[in-house]
Amino acid sequence: MKKKLLATLALSTAALLAIAGCGSKDNNANNSNAGASPSAVASSPAASQDEAVNVSYRIAISQIVEHPSLDATREGFLAALKDAGIEEGKNLTVDVNIAQGDSANNLSIAQKIAADKNDLVLGIATPSALAIAQNVKDTPVLFAAVTDPLAANIVTNLDKPGGNISGASDTNPEAITQLMDFIAANFPNVKSVGVVINEGEPNAVIMSKKAEEALTAHGIKLVKAAASNSSEVKQAAESLVGRADAIYITLDNTVVSAVDAIIQVANDNKIPFFSSDRDTVEKGAFATVGFKYYDHGYQVGQMAVDILKNGKSPADMPVTVPNKLDFILNLKAAAAQGITVTDAMKDKVQDKDNNIIQ
Repeated sequence: MKKKLLATLALSTAALLAIAGCGSKDNNANNSNAGASPSAVASSPAASQDEAVNVSYRIAISQIVEHPSLDATREGFLAALKDAGIEEGKNLTVDVNIAQGDSANNLSIAQKIAADKNDLVLGIATPSALAIAQNVKDTPVLFAAVTDPLAANIVTNLDKPGGNISGASDTNPEAITQLMDFIAANFPNVKSVGVVINEGEPNAVIMSKKAEEALTAHGIKLVKAAASNSSEVKQAAESLVGRADAIYITLDNTVVSAVDAIIQVANDNKIPFFSSDRDTVEKGAFATVGFKYYDHGYQVGQMAVDILKNGKSPADMPVTVPNKLDFILNLKAAAAQGITVTDAMKDKVQDKDNNIIQ
């Protein structure tokens, strides 16, 4: 009897230890996943449905400056997350950081984000994405609104980026060529195109070179007007009056953030103004070959969902480029800049209902 009692007690003690051991193992598992994305924990076979439902995420965003295209990129990114059930104020905390176009601020933001615990980091625009790529090594990183991630040394391979980073470029070189060809075909009096540019931005330099190559093929000269910060943009645009027959801007964050000044100069002096993004056309440039930055951000947001919920690695996610290009014309801007819009111009637009702005 005594032996039986001892055996019973031994079994009870073993059961209690096993229960305690299980609890300890779960805690250790959670601790070991502290640096991993919540999806890694939520998708674990040991995680219950309730645990999966209660998973929360933290994302940090670094954006070089505020302007319509970059803001729309961020909005589209967050919308894709929301549509996938990852919503700010519910199960998502978003740390948004704007560098206000300052390189020192941009670096400080990247260093701060690197020191924080995030499940994913997004860099919007080339300077921010580059600083994040150089400083954040242990967290999945995505980029958006980057002109040439290879030339900027953000990734070394577009198909298999490797490391902890991938994203979407906002430039299809063909868009620049198509726009320059459009200028040459429809504006026979344009012999020179002025570009307001901050040559401290690699993306702007790359795009202006591509534009120059395309214009040179038509015998048209590219004239540069430098603006190292947004306060110099108006003066740079004014310097092109009398030197250039048209004005063009790239996806230059410094310049786009002060684009209202260029619109004013173009309108006051009846100079056709061409841009590289739809948002600037909506504000008052005449034409571009482009896409919606909201859609661009949404695409990157879908990549984030794959990382957070499905455990995908940025290393294996190809960098994408816009593939739905179309001409976008603003008829009000045309009138303000003294442009007669012909049927030939309108015929270049595929989606006339959405891309001819009345």
